[in-house]
Amino acid sequence: MEIINRRQRMASIARKLRRDGKSVGFVPTMGALNEGHLALIREARQMCDAVVVSIFVNPAQFNDRGDLDEYPRDLTSDAALLTEYDIDCIYAPDEREIYPEGFSTYVNVEALTETLEGASRPGHFRGVATVVTILFNTIRPDFAFFGQKDAQQVAVIKRLTRDLGFETEIVVVPTVREESGLALSSRNILLSEEEHERARIIIEALREAKIAFKKGERNASHLAEIVRKRIESEPLAAIDYVAIMVRESMQPLEKIGDDEILIAAAVRVGKIRLIDNVLLNRRQ
Repeated sequence: MEIINRRQRMASIARKLRRDGKSVGFVPTMGALNEGHLALIREARQMCDAVVVSIFVNPAQFNDRGDLDEYPRDLTSDAALLTEYDIDCIYAPDEREIYPEGFSTYVNVEALTETLEGASRPGHFRGVATVVTILFNTIRPDFAFFGQKDAQQVAVIKRLTRDLGFETEIVVVPTVREESGLALSSRNILLSEEEHERARIIIEALREAKIAFKKGERNASHLAEIVRKRIESEPLAAIDYVAIMVRESMQPLEKIGDDEILIAAAVRVGKIRLIDNVLLNRRQ
């Protein structure tokens, strides 16, 4: 397993893999690897001949400098963990490799990025779309792997891939959860012990709404209210948003039909902002 820092070197290795007839799977991460990331890597390893994992904390997707500064970074530990997963290389560029001096070109996916995380974190998805475009251009993967937890990001990346003509299939892997149900996130380690325990209220609320749906509730606002009331019962939790959207288009709706539907929530537990979602009418 090689750790690569230079973009030209990464592009050269990726070209060689393709010339050798190998399918290339790509797992983009910001490091601080957890079981959620490892689930993506295992899926990539199963599907592809070669696997590239990137580790890059992307400053362009943070609208809060404090959040960027506090984001956990430990390339040594991440690399040691990845030695167990038979990946081909780690791409760990520094900021200048991704955003060279004078960088002034950004990618903006319209409409999909204007709600939820896009509304709460201005500029976030412009940063995500830009870095993913750069990474895809460098590696040209056959498959790229993303987690369902970041559902709006998945929708944005799918649209970007289609609109810009990347020959990359986006593979979405189900959310990995702790035993309590809390979605795995690199931010979880920033929670105090009490906050970590109380954060389970998020998935409990989402699951309560899903149960109501299974019992016949089809009014989106009623389902959203179920989520809000449950989360509001926890004093340490503050709701940023609760939304019910069509999964692919991220469009809100009043009454749920046959489309795949996303119930999504962003909640601050103490000072830490967490996101999660569940799917209704999920396709197999």
